[in-house]
Amino acid sequence: METLMEQLLHYTWKHRLFPLEELKTTDGEPVEVIDVGLHNYDQGPDFFNAKVKISGELWAGNVEIHDRASDWYLHGHDKDELYNNVVLHIVGINDREVQMQSGRYVKQMELQVPEKIQKNFKELIETERYPPCYRIIPNLTKLMIHSWLTKLQTERLEQKTLAILERVKRSCGSWEAACFITMARNYGFGVNGDAFEEWASIIPLDKVAHHRDDLFQIEAIFLGQAGLIERIKDEEKRLKLEREYQYMQHKFSLQPMNPKMWKYLRMRPANFPHVRVLQLAKAYHEHRTELSKLVECETVKDVHKLLNTSDKYLTASSLDILVINTVVPMLFAYGKQMGKEQLQDKAFNFLDELKTENNTITRTWKECGLSVTTAGDSQALIQLKKEYCDKKKCLYCRIGYEYLKSPENGI
Repeated sequence: METLMEQLLHYTWKHRLFPLEELKTTDGEPVEVIDVGLHNYDQGPDFFNAKVKISGELWAGNVEIHDRASDWYLHGHDKDELYNNVVLHIVGINDREVQMQSGRYVKQMELQVPEKIQKNFKELIETERYPPCYRIIPNLTKLMIHSWLTKLQTERLEQKTLAILERVKRSCGSWEAACFITMARNYGFGVNGDAFEEWASIIPLDKVAHHRDDLFQIEAIFLGQAGLIERIKDEEKRLKLEREYQYMQHKFSLQPMNPKMWKYLRMRPANFPHVRVLQLAKAYHEHRTELSKLVECETVKDVHKLLNTSDKYLTASSLDILVINTVVPMLFAYGKQMGKEQLQDKAFNFLDELKTENNTITRTWKECGLSVTTAGDSQALIQLKKEYCDKKKCLYCRIGYEYLKSPENGI
């Protein structure tokens, strides 16, 4: 685990924020940095393919960075051949010489993190207000903000793609099943997301498809697998559903989920799990949950028309949530996996068509002076909050970078 100081050393090296005085090795040899190299996030040295001149001689190879020189031995690099091509060991404190597995001594250089960067970083880490970089927001260029939000938006879709690919794998390669599971998860609208995914995963769609034309049979299977038939108030219908499910359960060897997974506390009746399950049964019966149908949609309006069943039970805001969290990720993931760039472009276009989500994250950034207009912006800011702000990964954030190199108090 990297210390905070080690992270700052990485940051200082990567962005060439060196002190103005001449750089020297711990032996007093002058160092000229030609290329800091490529940051390595996997196993091995911290930076690959760096180029430095030491006493006028060009060295090309890898760079390793530690808080203390002795950490080289603490991390076992002296026994690891991956570190035999390290041309420079950068340290905050030089407390000993170090050797490679090959036996050669490593050139070392102490690097001081500029005081301004240390101070600004301390502010980012210790400020309790979210976001801690709020002071600098009004001074950021539109180009910088746009490029960073675009990258975050892609990051979020890449993250959702991994979850979808895992569902495809669990569904024996079926993209249609993965699409149904993803949609079901988002019918939970956050609170019951995990329960809906668990439920959808135990619906044998290949078998249920034979009964797709009979809505009552679909309702019986869906409610039965959810353990929610008892929630139906109409006694006559409930008894019929129970009998139908018992028949289907025996026919397909069905095993229902634990109904205790469902949450009802402080929930409006329209959002009750059994109500949403019945809505999904209707959508499935009407062939509105299929990936092939989503792919055919050219606009968000087309998607709204597809997802709303003949009962039109979903509000416009609920439909938008399904587009953002189901349709867009599915199009992006499927397009990427199948090499269809037009589907990935369509996913981004849908996000641009939709207005920004109204939540505490978007409202907070707006208060800081950030322009948030589309769903693409709000998805990017959710990614920023969850993967950078909450994890204090300011050193990996473009806004954090601007804050760290800014003058006094980030202004």
